[in-house]
Amino acid sequence: MVVSSNLTTTQGNAEYTIWLIDLKFRVRESQTKAIIKVNSKMIMLYWHIGHDILDRQDKHGWGSNVVNQLSKDLKHEFPDMTGFSRSNLMYMRSFAEAWSGDEIIQAPLGQLTWYHQIALLTNLKDQSERLWYAAEAVKNGWSRNVLVAQIDTQLHLRKGAAVTNFKTTLPEYQSELVQQTFKDPYIFDFLTIAHDAKERDVELGLIDHISKFMMELGKGFAYMGRQYPLKIGGQDYFLDLLFYNVNLHCFVIIDLKIDDFKPEYAGKMQFYLNVLDGAHKSPIGATPIGIILCREKNNVIVEYALKDSTKPLGVATYTVTQTPPPEIKAIMPTVEEFEREMDEAEALIGNLDDSITTQPSGKKFDK
Repeated sequence: MVVSSNLTTTQGNAEYTIWLIDLKFRVRESQTKAIIKVNSKMIMLYWHIGHDILDRQDKHGWGSNVVNQLSKDLKHEFPDMTGFSRSNLMYMRSFAEAWSGDEIIQAPLGQLTWYHQIALLTNLKDQSERLWYAAEAVKNGWSRNVLVAQIDTQLHLRKGAAVTNFKTTLPEYQSELVQQTFKDPYIFDFLTIAHDAKERDVELGLIDHISKFMMELGKGFAYMGRQYPLKIGGQDYFLDLLFYNVNLHCFVIIDLKIDDFKPEYAGKMQFYLNVLDGAHKSPIGATPIGIILCREKNNVIVEYALKDSTKPLGVATYTVTQTPPPEIKAIMPTVEEFEREMDEAEALIGNLDDSITTQPSGKKFDK
């Protein structure tokens, strides 16, 4: 059987490409975590101030006026410092009321910025959910805005919820990690722009759309290409979306469908995974994974469709925003146009081909 693709040219090229991806993620991760850890001492100071307010109000029966006075006095004593407004002092009080000092010192709460702490306090009531999102924020290096977005979309209910066959196709030590990498449903926010939008507005909206898609996929995904070509037995086949996941150390195929799940979709994905696993396996030998994204799915049908598959694959749904007003709908991308947007945005998001270019088979990279 003859199989060819521009995915790799030589084993050395494939190893370099994936090594470069891994290094980029590690550099970005270290930068984000360094920023998050900078404020750890300030977080403990804020907790102690909040604890003192609670303690003195309890012992002396002071009302809320003490917070007003404290705000004025601290601002006067430390005019170059921010953070001593009345509202922020009240957040400190709520912060100390919510957590013990030991909980703050321990990871992950102690590694989050003050703005992350406020987001947890104001958007969540359940302590276990606050701890879950705090741990995810630290692990994934989320900004405060990303944290709020994940809370709003109830990530704790979606993560790991895709219907898969990972338990039967992957080693036990690996299957749970892979399961938790994927979600159900995925939430895709498509462009909504004003009727008088200019071309520049559309371009900025498109970049924002792509970045949201990557954020929704989760940590560790590197975009490899859209409609990725494979030549098998003299015939051309195309992978909808191809990624490499640096945490799982494997390629991930995403097949996007605009209708409900059908059993034949699993057969097609199994075919692609067989080809990718046989001809273009990750340099460390990790088995590629396939995810089919559909508008709707019947879990019973999905389970039967995946039952005898020998390759790791899963099925999840996705949701989009509600139908916009007519004047906006005319200039919004549809689900059908989604993949074309990915293709057109490739140059804007700066994928790995900024650094190296793959030449036809048998040739080395040109810098």
